Amino acid sequence: MIPAFLSLVQVADPQGDPAFGPWFLATLIKMIGLFSVWMVGVAYMTLAERRVSAWIQDRRGPNRVGPHGLLQPIADGVKNIMKEETLPPYANRAIFFLAPMMSFAPAMMAWAVIPFGASWASRWGRIDMVFADLPIGFLFVLAITSLGVYGIVLAGWASNNKYALLGGLRSSAQMVSYEISMGLSLIPVLLLSGNVTLSEVVNSQASLHVWNALSLGVACFVFIAAAFAETNRLPFDLPEAESELITGYHTEYSAMKFSLFFIAEYANMITASAMIATLFFGGWDVPFTQADNTGAVAFPVVLLSMLIFALKVAFFLFLFIWIRWTLPRFRYDQLMSLGWKIFLPVSLAYIVIIAAMVLALDAAGIERGLVYGLILFGVNAVLLVILFVLLDRGRIVSPASVPVVGARLARLRQLAAARARLSAVEPR
Repeated sequence: MIPAFLSLVQVADPQGDPAFGPWFLATLIKMIGLFSVWMVGVAYMTLAERRVSAWIQDRRGPNRVGPHGLLQPIADGVKNIMKEETLPPYANRAIFFLAPMMSFAPAMMAWAVIPFGASWASRWGRIDMVFADLPIGFLFVLAITSLGVYGIVLAGWASNNKYALLGGLRSSAQMVSYEISMGLSLIPVLLLSGNVTLSEVVNSQASLHVWNALSLGVACFVFIAAAFAETNRLPFDLPEAESELITGYHTEYSAMKFSLFFIAEYANMITASAMIATLFFGGWDVPFTQADNTGAVAFPVVLLSMLIFALKVAFFLFLFIWIRWTLPRFRYDQLMSLGWKIFLPVSLAYIVIIAAMVLALDAAGIERGLVYGLILFGVNAVLLVILFVLLDRGRIVSPASVPVVGARLARLRQLAAARARLSAVEPR
């Protein structure tokens, strides 16, 4: 038995595919390792959220449980596990219990195709730092993560609570509105890389020597904004809207089922940050070298690529938290208008422009390299100036915009001042 297993795990070519034994063992280690790091990261995202918000608001935040409050997530988890589970009297029991799991599982499944490091040239063969390098790539991620809305809608419906139902309906409308723009924003990435496999998207950015965030700036902006809406984060957290809907779709939930919705939110944040880093910011690519993009590399380079990827993901997680404690919430009409009247036509027009640019540059014989990327960067810089400086000027995209013209606003201010003067001279 043992000699048979040892013969199974021996491979002569480090650049080739490993035998079944090393492949299975490496996959098992990757699953256990990444899932453990991911779950710990999700738990400690709650602590990061509270500490960063405290830093922004000039207060201390959690600092009593463990050194510097590092054991606070463990204390919160134990508290939620020990709490009593409640069930509304007229709830649909099966769907009520199923909804939190349906909200959490898609974010975890999306990591099956996200590469988190360069390929390792091990003594047993080439081991890719991805669970399944599927040829459908980010299409799989879009399809799987879109299933998360079913957990939210079913939670609102199964609770038999009108506030929870309104939160679920809001969430479904919001998800549908911004999933379209998110999908359309990835078509320019497909046009530029020629492949939907996420590892090939990373390699295409390395070959251009320019991140897609620079060569496809408009698509990057739309995708990031849509990612905020998909994760129900401020300024797009209308499904929760505490001041309007109590706590929204999870009003009737308690204990660990209630916590699972928040765990799902932070899990979606990590998945969205990984997708942003992979699609538009070079992913795990080690800068100033092409060795990691052409084949398997030594293990120290693999560790370096994983560290680079982790730092990029951490930056976007900080961005999610920073935006939440900085910007106000959209009104519901502003949210829907932004998705259908702004992002959708901008995404469609941008696809046409990028397709024309790619066709023109290929027809001109310009190779996919630094010059190619710099030309696309210049075009996108012009488009961003047109979009934000000439067309918008703080009136459309800005959530704080006033929906009246300047003359009308001046007239309203004059009327308010006149009423104030009249009230001041009236006898009491």
